[in-house]
Amino acid sequence: MKRPESFTDSGGQKMHNPQPICYAQNQSVKAYLASDPWNVESFNRLAEAARDKGRVSGLTHKYYRYPARFSPRFVRAAIEQFTSPGDLVFDPFMGGGTTLVEAIALGRHAIGTDISSLATFVSKAKTQIFSNSEFKRLESWASALQEKINIHLPSISSQYYFDAGYHKHLDSSLTWRLRKVLEQVLASAEALPSRKLETFARCVVLRTGQWALDGRRQIPTISQFREAIIAHANEMIHGARELRTAVNTYADYKPKATCLNHSIIGFDTKKVFSGSSPKLVLTSPPYPGVHVLYHRWQVDGRKESAAPFWIANKLDGSGASYYTLGARNAKDHWKYFDGLRSALSTVASISSEETTIIQVVAFSNPSIQLPRYLEVAEESGLSEVATPFVSGNEDGRLWRDIPNRKWHADQLGDVPASQEVVLFHRISKQN
Repeated sequence: MKRPESFTDSGGQKMHNPQPICYAQNQSVKAYLASDPWNVESFNRLAEAARDKGRVSGLTHKYYRYPARFSPRFVRAAIEQFTSPGDLVFDPFMGGGTTLVEAIALGRHAIGTDISSLATFVSKAKTQIFSNSEFKRLESWASALQEKINIHLPSISSQYYFDAGYHKHLDSSLTWRLRKVLEQVLASAEALPSRKLETFARCVVLRTGQWALDGRRQIPTISQFREAIIAHANEMIHGARELRTAVNTYADYKPKATCLNHSIIGFDTKKVFSGSSPKLVLTSPPYPGVHVLYHRWQVDGRKESAAPFWIANKLDGSGASYYTLGARNAKDHWKYFDGLRSALSTVASISSEETTIIQVVAFSNPSIQLPRYLEVAEESGLSEVATPFVSGNEDGRLWRDIPNRKWHADQLGDVPASQEVVLFHRISKQN
């Protein structure tokens, strides 16, 4: 293992380079570059998209702010560069479904897996394609929200979710009113005539609940909540129309998204892939040692709440380490890297020599964890692919600053976990 070296990023900041790619010694990289050389201009576009700090917008991407989500612009650029319409794109840690949305919008087929029932719910909601009659029904539901939200009217509380603790921290003097109006809107969602429409409506409630409660320094009034949920509903209907238009552009390919609530570890790939390999695997695995709350909101002074599962009508019952391949404070992260090896081995088993594997990941201690991450990838049957040397890419890898972090994360400043690295792999020749 080479000793860590230093390099300077595009912003002039001195950084630790854990393990520079060695072009001369990595024969699989040399063979790949010889057979399929990078187009530097195309890579520059991909790098620019990866470093995009713009707000998430377009299609159904704003349905829910899932932690550590991709930049849609980067996902789109990667899909366009490495696949063609009709190809298959796979995301083994699909999270908020950005990869799947962009894939079907570009005429590709998409499969995503995630151990979180909440992630699966959000991804399904974001990839639904509605008919004209379904859009009319959703517009009617949205227009009726004004009257449904009334603090003086009764609400129907779910005794099961209450008893199971999903309403915890939603009964304070600051939050009980919002819990009540959430119950009122959920009742209207449940009254819709199909599970498909109910899923959309619940996602509207989920988005507005997150806006109102998660990480807020000041809780909105009922009037502000009412105004926000109506705006969100109409905006999300517009996004769903955009997605349908994009998908219909590629109607001959019949693009389809499949969202599976299953861990990639121990996943029976034969039933899903049926012998076919994805042209692109594009994903963001959990970050070792980095605190990311995938399964909770932080309400009323950053107290953890399982409310999103209640709103989505899903079950949680698992701690943070369940969703992150291991506890973030584990000394050597043995469990994380053991789980990662199993996950990447599955990815390698379904990939072909034409499959490009792109991972976006951050580390709490890059100088130690990145080399270990790369070792595990190699042990799993993956070979790292070198990228062109461009500005800010001096170690042979593409780094990006994480934009739009929560306010309390921004207080920490430029810590290692505020940067992500984009890793490119292909299966090793012996596979």
